[in-house]
Amino acid sequence: MKVIADLCVIPMGVGVSVSRYVAECEKVLAEAGLTHHLHAYGTNIEGDWDTVMAAVKTCHERVHAMGADRITTSLKLGTRIDRDQSLQDKIDSVRSKLD
Repeated sequence: MKVIADLCVIPMGVGVSVSRYVAECEKVLAEAGLTHHLHAYGTNIEGDWDTVMAAVKTCHERVHAMGADRITTSLKLGTRIDRDQSLQDKIDSVRSKLD
């Protein structure tokens, strides 16, 4: 099953800046071959359900390995079976209504 996800991984107790941890998660998503787009408070991801979930797990494993003893994550998921819809399709649909 295909899923579109919004992921926000927040390592706790590592100081104010978390950009190096976010960058590591971006690497994980790229290595998994997932389409993803970083935004100001997370990352949108599209792909096969199992691949996305495995990548989320790997993000946690890598961030823990970087020294974060605790992580809190927000994950929103959307699936549909009536048709294929990409991240870009969703954006284009909204933008088409701006005209």
